[in-house]
Formats: sequence, C-alpha cells, structure tokens
Amino acid sequence: MSLFITFEGPDGSGKSTQIGLLTGYLRRQGHPVYVTREPGGTPIGDQIRQILHDIHNTEMSARAEILLYSASRAQLVEQVILPRLAQGEIVLCDRYADSTFAYQGYGRRLDFEALQLITAFATQGLKPDLTIYLDLPVEEGLRRKEAANRAGQGELNRMDRLAVEFHQRVRAGYLEMARREPERWLVVDASASVEEIHRCICAQVEEKLRSLLPT
Repeated sequence: MSLFITFEGPDGSGKSTQIGLLTGYLRRQGHPVYVTREPGGTPIGDQIRQILHDIHNTEMSARAEILLYSASRAQLVEQVILPRLAQGEIVLCDRYADSTFAYQGYGRRLDFEALQLITAFATQGLKPDLTIYLDLPVEEGLRRKEAANRAGQGELNRMDRLAVEFHQRVRAGYLEMARREPERWLVVDASASVEEIHRCICAQVEEKLRSLLPT
C-alpha cells in the first residue's frame, strides 16, 4: 500500500524528530517505509544541496535557485520516490515541491505560473497524498535553529540568513496553501509537545491508510 507523505515547516520546527517517530510507528505496524529529503536524497541531489546551502553563494539569483532545487527534485522523483511507491512502500520526504511555492513563490515573489510549470516538469506531476506542516512563529524557528547551531547540532545555511520578513512571507504562504487544499494538508502547532504532535500525525496517517483500503 503505497503512500507519499511530505513534511514542511521551518528548520527548528521538529520535522526530523517527527519523521523519525512516524517511521518507527509505521514500521512497527508492518509497513515498508523509506525516508528521504530535499534538496538531496540522491548522490546528484546531495551535490546540488551543497551548492544551494553554501553561505558563500550570496550572488545566486532567485531564478538559478529555483532551477537548482528543481534539478535535485527531478533526480529524487525519478531515481527514488517513484520506484519506491511502485514497490508499494510508504515514502516520507523532508520537504518537497510545496517548499518551492513557499520559499521561491511567496518568499522570493517569483512568478507562480512559471514555478508551477517548472515543478510539474521536475516532479512528473507527482503530488503528496498528505503534507504535514509544522507551524511555528518565525522568530521561534530561527531561535531554535541558532540554538542548535551553537550546540553543534546543525548549521545556519544560506536561506536561514535571509531577513525575518522573508521568512514571514514564507510562513504566510504555507498557511495559505493549506487553506486552499485542506484535504491534503495537516497543519500542526509545532510549539506543542513532541508526544502531542506525534499522536496528531499518527491519527491523520492512519486515516489516510484506511482510505486506501478496498471497500
């Protein structure tokens, strides 16, 4: 029973933690689960990720940025996600195409029609069955990321260094997309406890799995 689930949200919102918990939960239920991420997830994608996140690449244009993200995504979809789904696996992906619309569309204010065309080409039209958005106020997300960086548990990348106003537009974009497509999105308050968030996510995933059962 294949299922494609993506996680969105600012760095520091707990995506990695919740993906790990959901992976364990699903595997205990006997489901085959594959976990990947964007940008990256393939050898080619990981090389692109290094370019995108390098804090020294300050001259990168917004158009180059979207094309690099899309190149990594195209490789991931063709090499990993589609084959895994064809084998009946549940694929969990840390970020996917909605990041493009949030960051490059709402954040960078690039043309949405162009982004939709590029994204459709890169993904071969593949959309998630469920998108889980861990919502967090911008200032709190950046504070968490900086604290993790100081503790040696991560690093601030090129996107993290953009202005607070940029990240506020990104958050507003995510919430708008969720409002427009409520059947696909689950918005979770990322300030809740890890256990509360996990229970909420598991309940929604179980509902999706039940909906795939033959009647």
